[in-house]
Parts: sequence; structure tokens; C-alpha cells
Amino acid sequence: MIASFDAIETLLALCLTVAALACLFDRHLVRACCFFIAFAFTMTLAWWLLGAPWLAAAELLLGVVLTGLCFFYALGIFSPDASPKLMRDSLHEPWSRAVARLVLALGWFVMVGAAIRYVIAEMVYSPTEHPLLLAGIIIIACALGAFALHRHLLRRLLAFNILGSGVFMLLAGVAGTSPAAQALITVGLCIAWLGSMLAALLIRQLLHLEGVEVLGHDGEPKEQAK
Repeated sequence: MIASFDAIETLLALCLTVAALACLFDRHLVRACCFFIAFAFTMTLAWWLLGAPWLAAAELLLGVVLTGLCFFYALGIFSPDASPKLMRDSLHEPWSRAVARLVLALGWFVMVGAAIRYVIAEMVYSPTEHPLLLAGIIIIACALGAFALHRHLLRRLLAFNILGSGVFMLLAGVAGTSPAAQALITVGLCIAWLGSMLAALLIRQLLHLEGVEVLGHDGEPKEQAK
């Protein structure tokens, strides 16, 4: 129950949720990537708090350092001046699309919550006792909504990584933080990092070949963006 929530865990859950929302919906791409690094660092603290030191170390290396570098590479921070740099994602969004994003996120929230309540009710860690698991549900819902509605490729890559972190948090809720569970989630973190690295390389190649327009812009079709 809420009255039994641990203060530190509740604070970490709030920080995770705020950092995830800022990363998913901040229109400034550099700032969104910085929020992702803050999110991954908070995930490191969360794994440590849940008694998973190996996951904390893997998150620090793969999430904060290596995946963060992938995003900044995709932005063009480490590229020569002649290479296109991404700084801001333009937004021309009608109010109906914003409402659709909110409804979709709430729908995913209800679906994931119902699945946990009725399908995997016998979790090792109960969501009603661990705010980090509740934060994982919210993060999954928002990341799925953002991935579905964003057209910009870098923004979808950010949503993919946020979504993966939420899924790993729920896996820890189902299986606990035993050595076997930590090994399984660490493999998932490695796969997510390899996917992010490949996506960053592809984004830079697309920018080099076709320019910024190929990435797409939220709120307008790619044909119009050209």
C-alpha cells in the first residue's frame, strides 16, 4: 500500500518517470538525449536498490556510457562540421494528435496494468508494494505511445530504449533479482545497446546520403517534409 512505500524507492520511481517523459517528449534533441542519460543513471540506482549490483554495473556501462554515446553520435556531435547535425525536432501538431497521444498512452497503461493484475498476479515483487514497478508500467505505456506517434527516427530510437528499460524492470518484478534473472536482463541490455549502435550508424548514413528530411518530422508526412 502507498503508506508502506519506501521513501528512497518512491523518489527513484518519480525521478525515473519524470526523466522518461522528458526524454520522450522534449522537442530539443540534445536535451532529450541528456534526459536519457539521466534516466539510465537513475535506472542504475534502481537496480542497486533492488539488490542487483551486476545489473547496476551493466546499466552504468551499457546504458549511461555506451548508449549515451550512440545517441550523441547520431546527433552529429562527434562528426566533422560538414556532416549534418540534429539539434531540434520541429513540431507542427494539431491538438487532436496531442489528445490521441494521451489516449493511446493511457490505453497502454490500462492494458499493461490489467495484464500484471490478472495474468502475472504472482509476481515476486508486488506492484502495490514497489513503486519502481508502478513506474515501469507508466514508462512502458508512455514509450509505446511515443514510439507509435513519433515519426522522427531518433525520437523512435529513444522511445525504443525507454521501452526496453521499462520491460526489464517488469521482468525483475516477475522473476526477482536472482543471478539467473540478472544474467537474462543483462543479455537484454547488451542486445538493446547493439541495436542502438546499429540504428545510430544507420541514421548518420541516411543523413549523409539524403539529408535531415529523410528522418521525418512529427506532425507532417515525409513527403511534405521534403
